[in-house]
Amino acid sequence: MELLADRVVAGGGVAEDTNEALGSCLALLMDELAHGVVVMGICGHLLYANEAARRELARHRVLTLRGDTVHAAGEDNAWLLKDALSKASDGRRSLLTLSAEAGPALTLAVVPLKAEGPSLSPRAALVFARASVCESLMLRFFARAHGLTPTEEQVLGILCNGPSAPEIASQMGVAVSTIRSHVRSLCAKTRSSGVRELVNRVAVLPPVAPPIWHEPMH
Repeated sequence: MELLADRVVAGGGVAEDTNEALGSCLALLMDELAHGVVVMGICGHLLYANEAARRELARHRVLTLRGDTVHAAGEDNAWLLKDALSKASDGRRSLLTLSAEAGPALTLAVVPLKAEGPSLSPRAALVFARASVCESLMLRFFARAHGLTPTEEQVLGILCNGPSAPEIASQMGVAVSTIRSHVRSLCAKTRSSGVRELVNRVAVLPPVAPPIWHEPMH
C-alpha cells in the first residue's frame, strides 16, 4: 500500500513532484516503525497501513481486513472500535484495548485527522501499542551505544519483561550473584541509578522495527 498525500505545505507550498517524493519517503519511514499505524475513513475504509499494521491485520487475530474495510473481531471489539471512530468524527481521541481469543490484547489509540478541504471526509489514525517493551533492534542499538557485552544485553532484555534476579538466574542457569553483578555493570555503563530507571530508558527508545519485517512474507 502506498501513502497518498493530499497536500503537503512547507514554506507556503511545494511542487507536486516534491509532494510525491515526500509521500513516498514518509511511507518508507512509517514501515520502519515498530508501532502499527493505520489511516482509515470513519466508516472503516482503509487508506493506509504500515508494515507493522499489515502484519497484524494478516493475523486475523483482533483486527482484520475484508475487502478494503477494517473490521474488529467479536461484537465487543466491534462496538469499541465503532464508538472510537464516532468520537474521532467529532474530533475526539480514544484509547482502547481490543481482546483476542488467543494471545495478548491489542491496545491502540484512535486519533482524528483534520481534513484539509471540504471535499475530504473525516479520517482517523489507529496507532497500535508496541508488541513488547524491549524490541530486539532497539535493545541492540542501546547495547552497542553503551558498550554492553552480549551477556549483559541478554540480561537487560530479560529484565525488561519484569522477572526478579533469582528468576533470571534460574532462566539462564547461573548463580543469583552473577546476575546481580551483571545488573551492577549495566547500571554503571548506562549511568542508571537502578533497574527501574534502566528499564524505563529502554521502554522509551525510538520504536524502530526489527530487520526481519523487511523480509518477504510467505
